[in-house]
Amino acid sequence: MSPKRSCAGAALGYGSDRADRGSPTLAFGRLRASGSVRAGKPSRLRSSRADRSRRPGRGAWTGNRGILHRGREIVRFHAHEHWITCALRFKDRWHEQWRPHHFTWLYFHDEAVSFAAGHRPCAECRRAAYNAYREAWVAVLGATLPSAKTIDHQLHAERIVRGTHRRRMHPMAWQELPDGAFVALESGPAVVLDATLVTWTVDGYGERSGRPSRGEAAVITPPSSVAALRAGYPVQIDNGARLA
Repeated sequence: MSPKRSCAGAALGYGSDRADRGSPTLAFGRLRASGSVRAGKPSRLRSSRADRSRRPGRGAWTGNRGILHRGREIVRFHAHEHWITCALRFKDRWHEQWRPHHFTWLYFHDEAVSFAAGHRPCAECRRAAYNAYREAWVAVLGATLPSAKTIDHQLHAERIVRGTHRRRMHPMAWQELPDGAFVALESGPAVVLDATLVTWTVDGYGERSGRPSRGEAAVITPPSSVAALRAGYPVQIDNGARLA
């Protein structure tokens, strides 16, 4: 059983060095306004597409960056380096949103959005995806199979300007970007899908435009996750991106 209410809001997560105090929006993630969540122990993710079609504003996954709230106020951007993306349902566990001294539930429209936010698959509730991500990482970066700690430390350096809460942008050639990578356009963030760019807002995917054939893009997705996508990691992208 998935959460009973839609999320409170969403934000792009770049261009700000404050902790978004008092705001329910956070770096591509969404926060539930109230209610309970059934999911896994360290973190969990979101609802099925059929369920989302009945409840606008829901997404495919949950996420965890530690305890970000006090009461029902967001007081920090993240609490540690371990930003994970989790399954909505895991072993029929239940947890409340805004629970004191407990991590803050984040929600993602799809896995491509969670990657753009700087998260990676949870090693407990999404073990197969976590292993696939690590194997894709090795295939492109040529390192030994990394630990979760190594991955998280690398991703943290790639997603945040040190000493701030500002997201890092990464210049990359348009032709080298794999499907599922997010870029920053003047109109907002957009996902790469074949030869197309599809804009993303809090309401989902929207306008389509052609991918430039020359020059560099300002890439939001951390380079290590872009490398995993390039190696063939099967990232989940909401069907709305293909139907937009």
